[in-house]
Amino acid sequence: MNYKYSFLFLPLLFFIPGTERLSNIPLSFQAVNAELYYNEIDFQSVKKFDVHIHINTAETTFIELAKQDNFRFLDIVDDRPFGLPMAEQQNFAFFHLKKFPEQMSVATTFSVKDFENEDWAQKTIAGLEYSFSKGAGAVKIWKNIGMDLKDKDGKFVMLDHPRIKPILDYLEKNKIPLIGHNGEPRDCWLSLDKMTFSQSYYGSHPEYHMFLHPEYPSYEDHIRARDNMLEQHPDLKFVGAHLGSLEWSLDELAKRLDKYPNMSVDLSRITNLQLHTLNDRQKTRNFFIKYQDRLVYGTDKAINASANPAELKKSIHDAWLRDWIFFATDSKIKLAGFGELYGLKLPRQVINKIYRKNAENWLANSGSLRNKN
Repeated sequence: MNYKYSFLFLPLLFFIPGTERLSNIPLSFQAVNAELYYNEIDFQSVKKFDVHIHINTAETTFIELAKQDNFRFLDIVDDRPFGLPMAEQQNFAFFHLKKFPEQMSVATTFSVKDFENEDWAQKTIAGLEYSFSKGAGAVKIWKNIGMDLKDKDGKFVMLDHPRIKPILDYLEKNKIPLIGHNGEPRDCWLSLDKMTFSQSYYGSHPEYHMFLHPEYPSYEDHIRARDNMLEQHPDLKFVGAHLGSLEWSLDELAKRLDKYPNMSVDLSRITNLQLHTLNDRQKTRNFFIKYQDRLVYGTDKAINASANPAELKKSIHDAWLRDWIFFATDSKIKLAGFGELYGLKLPRQVINKIYRKNAENWLANSGSLRNKN
């Protein structure tokens, strides 16, 4: 190399994706870097959206925090057999939506009670239409389909069951987004000693540990049923909760995103993403850049009446900020039990998409998102 001209190549060293450090870099280059990337101090000034929240109380501490931290959010109602009943969840959702329409949106759901009745689908659609009239703009389908509900012959009802199809047809025709929690993390079907992050939960709840229940549908059964549903409904706007239950493999997730252009996923299994980053940071970063239009930020935070308001506020703020540091900066992060990694430091345009724009695109029918930029 002619060293007389080698200084011309120096700027390139500062902008190789994933290698940026601001220390000892001239201020002129720092200014350009600031235009390409966010930093920790940008957290509160940037508009953001959390697409996976469960509010189970009339208390407003969480909503006040969301305002302070510049978050809008999607409050999701579930048809779950424990905790707050579906109807009460929905009452709280519409109570808050009426007071804070600019701050939040609502995803409703439907009951699988009376699933075998001939008019179940018709009544379900009527119930959804009522929820839409109250302000809901998306629908959540939960893991009870596939892991709990059985037909009259005692067989598990999966997501691609013919009785569910009229509801999916209705959502597809009316361009109403569907959020799907289908199956569980793959850990659920592994022995405790082979799990990645779920030993504590499944060790305490053996009734939900599918490794102990081989008579239940397999992990592959759930993924196959979800994929079949997507095949049958190519125009359905679908958001796969929890990385589409493919949290263990970016390669498997990429296959689905390539095959189903109507599919996106929320990022509510951050520790899995951090483990992927620890194992191969560049591969993980490349995944985010390639699929930047298909990933939406979500946390799956539950806001319960029993929570201490001050503790809740601190806990959620700290979690939101930790996630921001992971996605937006290259700061060192500790992943308990595994080691240290550096944040992904995604470009501003990618951060803007996963934190806001993709929610506006994929959940465009949802409450406060209507008619917004």
